[in-house]
Amino acid sequence: MSRNDEVAALLEEFADLLEATGVEYKPTAYRRAAENVREHAAPIEGLAAEGEDAVAEIDRVGDAIASKVVEYVETGEIEELEELREELPVDMAGLTAVEGVGPKTVGSLYEALGVTTLDELEAAAEAGEIQEVSGFGAKTEENILDNIPFAREARERTRLGDARPVADAALSYLADRDAVESVEVCGSIRRWKDTIGDIDLLVASDAREPIVEALTDWPEADATIEAGTGKASVRASGTRVDLRIVDPDEFGAALQYFTGSRAHNVAVRNRAIDRDLKLNEYGLFDVSDVDDADAGGDDADADARRVGERVAGETEAGVYEALDMDPVPPELREDNGEVEAAAAGELPLLVDPDDLRGDLHTHTDWSDGGFSIAEMARAAAERGYDYHVVTDHAAGPGIFGNTGLDEDEIESQAAAVAEAAESVDIPVLHGIEANIDADGDFSTDDETLAALDLVVASPHSALGQDAEAATDRLVRAVKHPHVDVLGHPTGRLINERPGLEPDVEAVVAAAVDADTAIEVNANPARLDADGEFVRAAVEAGATIAVNTDAHAPRELDNARYGVHTARRGWAAAADVLNARSLNGLRSFLL
Repeated sequence: MSRNDEVAALLEEFADLLEATGVEYKPTAYRRAAENVREHAAPIEGLAAEGEDAVAEIDRVGDAIASKVVEYVETGEIEELEELREELPVDMAGLTAVEGVGPKTVGSLYEALGVTTLDELEAAAEAGEIQEVSGFGAKTEENILDNIPFAREARERTRLGDARPVADAALSYLADRDAVESVEVCGSIRRWKDTIGDIDLLVASDAREPIVEALTDWPEADATIEAGTGKASVRASGTRVDLRIVDPDEFGAALQYFTGSRAHNVAVRNRAIDRDLKLNEYGLFDVSDVDDADAGGDDADADARRVGERVAGETEAGVYEALDMDPVPPELREDNGEVEAAAAGELPLLVDPDDLRGDLHTHTDWSDGGFSIAEMARAAAERGYDYHVVTDHAAGPGIFGNTGLDEDEIESQAAAVAEAAESVDIPVLHGIEANIDADGDFSTDDETLAALDLVVASPHSALGQDAEAATDRLVRAVKHPHVDVLGHPTGRLINERPGLEPDVEAVVAAAVDADTAIEVNANPARLDADGEFVRAAVEAGATIAVNTDAHAPRELDNARYGVHTARRGWAAAADVLNARSLNGLRSFLL
């Protein structure tokens, strides 16, 4: 975690505690400051060294917040924050993980019932104490109790977007060690699942001790959990990082084995057995002339599992090829038909991050973004995109801070987009993110929608609807003649709220009929639609759009999370709307 991220997280905690203690206005200021500190290009510690005035030059960071930033960088704490923590000694992150429980609720329940933890919240709800608190009722208490299991499960898993930067930093660090021949992540993070349990690292090397020492000495490691001969575990940014070291000629087999999934490995291993081969983390062995008793089972020691002639193992591709299969991309390894497709040579050529030609869903400071139209467009051009689309929020239910644009503001923004387009080298299209209300209607009139280059329609409210209502709502939205993309269709926030649970096949069928694209929202907190939704869309012939929903230039880099989520759904570049040229995009939008 960079110091900018670290300081931003503290400011966000500050905002939550202020809100919980009843302070108005300031929490919003702290959250906006946190966002801009996180996105600022210069290291915050360098600015702090220059003094408060340098920190205050960051947009939306006033003198009071700047002084606290300098105080933290110089002393390691913020006195006022420590006082707030003492005043409200609660597990804010754990409690607010329960859908419907925000900082104000946490403050109220602490004051009335002394609730500080998730366990205490559950006990209070089960005892019927919450409904007795002023401002609460039986329904609120029931909702809290219903949502606690999801919150508990969420706390056991780390979002991919939080874990992947830690994994990337570890990979880069270990790759620079002289003793390391190869290093790669494996497990669920290599399959790009939306949440992971821990980070698994695999290293190929003839050495052991220097690499274990390197990991335990890693500057980003907060603590060493264990350190052995060929294994080590540390904790970094709250996530466990497990290292395993193998011989170079076993690296490919180990990578295949430890990437998983378990179901995929079983299917591949059975294919090996059918060919008188044995596959494990040490390699692929010909055991046609070996007695079953000598071949060793899964519980046998390492020497027993290296029985027979090794036919593959140094590379992962070599393992699959020796089994008469095309190499299976990690994202597909879930035993959902990929083994048969690989054996038949029918795996799709999956979309790649380099295939994207533009982003169809981005925000600016006209709504809840933190940067101008020109700044966002320039950031897109710097990333090599061929075009860029501005889609600020339209006014409607569920929009943070009522920052959505009405019809007059949308019309005014059209001129601002045209002006900004003159300052960049790529075309800038004018769109909007319209709000799908509970019935599938929009607060923006049809005439305004028709005048835009592109319309993304997304649900932001009433996300607890039953499946039938959710399905009807989304089907109606995708059939609207001016809607081009269905944005984050379930409205879920990973580890925060489950979102809508529509009939996916019905929504996809409607999207195909209406020629409306289904978005994979690449925001790591969303990844919505997920891989299963994408698979259903691709199989039905629907078009996918991989968008970042970026509110700042740095968030455009989140596109990779969306691409890998689309890959989990077997999407090829031909399935992705914004992998097309500008002319191809315009043809779709006609």
